[in-house]
Amino acid sequence: MTIKIGTRGSKLALWQAHYIEDKLKTQGIDSEIVIIETKGDKILDRALSKIGSKGVFTEELEEQLRSGEIDIAVHSAKDLQSELSDDLEIIAFTEREKVNDVLVSFDKNLSLKSGKSFVVGTSSTRRVAMLRAYYPSIKVVDMRGNLQTRLRKLEENQCDALILAFAGVHRMGYDDLIAEQLSVDDFTPAVGQGSVAIEASKNLDNQKVSIVRKACNDEKTEICLIAERAFLRKLQGGCSIPVFGNAFLNQLTINTTSVADYQLSMIGGIISLDGKKIIREKEEIEITQSSTQFPLRHSYAHAIQLGEKIAEKVLVSGGDEILKEIRSELK
Repeated sequence: MTIKIGTRGSKLALWQAHYIEDKLKTQGIDSEIVIIETKGDKILDRALSKIGSKGVFTEELEEQLRSGEIDIAVHSAKDLQSELSDDLEIIAFTEREKVNDVLVSFDKNLSLKSGKSFVVGTSSTRRVAMLRAYYPSIKVVDMRGNLQTRLRKLEENQCDALILAFAGVHRMGYDDLIAEQLSVDDFTPAVGQGSVAIEASKNLDNQKVSIVRKACNDEKTEICLIAERAFLRKLQGGCSIPVFGNAFLNQLTINTTSVADYQLSMIGGIISLDGKKIIREKEEIEITQSSTQFPLRHSYAHAIQLGEKIAEKVLVSGGDEILKEIRSELK
């Protein structure tokens, strides 16, 4: 059996594809990597918010899932739109890397906390809005392209620093360029940040689905991302909307009958494009597991409810007005 893995062609995307390839090898499964260029890879002269937020990095891969040209598509989970077509599904989420954003620079003395004014490159509306909210002295320039392209622009002095996800920087071996790790309390990450998601057609052979899940899926990460994606789906957020969400699972106790208690917590919110209005809500639920072993699959419905509850709180607290303002401004 050979599983065809669809991926974008950037170095980070290929790292992710080879990561999945290596995991499949642990199950004795051969794979073939198929490189596919997406709209987001082709259009680099416009901000993401100007080219649409649905399927910018996924549409072309999804077409080949449907045709059977590839068996699975590998994505950064944060790039996946909140709602998939009815014929597609996510079948695995890999174990999550550290979720933080980081400030990357050739000048290791740079710090947002210093209060000094300097130029930061980012293409994320979430990061731009948070910079405006917490560090208004910072000048922001739009910075598109893959990680290596952005680092080249940094080297060319088009900016003094970049804000990127730690996961991508770490996976590409650029840890020595991290000048500052940003707190998730202020820079709460994008939904899905730090995990690799595997998408497939619902027509994919059940044996292949089972093999991919066994080799690649981390169920503690999965339950967190199910909550986050439910939150994002309820808000109808996309790449152009500065929505953020971070769910995390903590084991509370293991009692004498080997029943494990876990707490699934989530922080979610939205920030206006100018950074002047920010809504951040937090909720948690407790989960009791009949043994210390996962899966907690029977608790996934509760995770969805958690994400939706936070979204409802955000909307009621003024998030609906922020969304209207953002969508009007981006038209």
